[in-house]
Amino acid sequence: MALLSLDDLAPGQEYAAGPITVGRDELIAFAREYDPQPFHLDEAAAKETFVGTLIGSGWQTAALGMRLFAQALVSQSTSMGSPGITALRWLRPVLPGDSLSAVIRVEEVRPSSSKPDRGMARLSMTLTNGRGEAVMTQAFAVLFARAGAVPAPRPVERSTETGPVAEPDDAVPLPYLAEAELGTTRDLGAHRFEADDIIAFARAYDPQIFHLDAEAARDTHFGALCASGWQTAAVWMKRLNATFARDIALTARSGPVPQLGPSPGFKDLKWLRPVYAGDTIRYASTLIDRRASRSRPGWGIATHHNTAQNQRGEPVFEFTGTVFWQWEPPAA
Repeated sequence: MALLSLDDLAPGQEYAAGPITVGRDELIAFAREYDPQPFHLDEAAAKETFVGTLIGSGWQTAALGMRLFAQALVSQSTSMGSPGITALRWLRPVLPGDSLSAVIRVEEVRPSSSKPDRGMARLSMTLTNGRGEAVMTQAFAVLFARAGAVPAPRPVERSTETGPVAEPDDAVPLPYLAEAELGTTRDLGAHRFEADDIIAFARAYDPQIFHLDAEAARDTHFGALCASGWQTAAVWMKRLNATFARDIALTARSGPVPQLGPSPGFKDLKWLRPVYAGDTIRYASTLIDRRASRSRPGWGIATHHNTAQNQRGEPVFEFTGTVFWQWEPPAA
């Protein structure tokens, strides 16, 4: 069967997939690897947090959306990957046992004016649970090859770095959001993307050939095995948690520790360059805005801009996110 190309897509088309059921063990396994916050790991610990119950990581929800998108369209298409996400909102938490379904709608199709072998489709996705409630919405873009086109592989400069990546040992006090200094950038440390991990993540969430098979990937436009963009994002969360764990431990030595809550979503996520097997990616996060929450007394919403670069100093990833953050200490 011929793969769907850019020329087969038109505004108004819809593609559906699901349901897939997400069990407790799958939610906790993802959280242990990428997002080890109490409300993703343990029911008892979750009761003492902002959300009050065990929920799935939002980054896993996004990755599950990718799994459904692959079922609905990508696996039968000439997909060349995504340059980014315009906006994503987490509307409801994913709970153990939830069954998720997705509807993807084609909003716009635009052939490239500079590269006649490809073009871009702008898409929207709504992810719903088994009760028909929307849990996530997403506006994003995907590149597709034109009918009959075989985009040439790009040259790839492979990393020669080996050995373990050093874990930072620095720590700074974690303030309540009302006292946090805007413009502060926190280095989140680095992570090396190994081929086996890239393939394992792709099998679970993003089964495109350039994420799954090193030999086959060489013949694609990427030119080599590269990580799913959602893995690049999940590792940002992994590095943020590792950094905040040190900051929380330091803060606890001298006083109360602010709680962090879940994220309502993000915008302007860009995958700027492929992350190849062997690349070492360094992440950073800058607090750019804050406001007190009107709906949750004692809490605020922090806005942060996040970046990542590879071992050559080239930018590979950025986005602007939001997160609930305790505004000030509870009243005595």
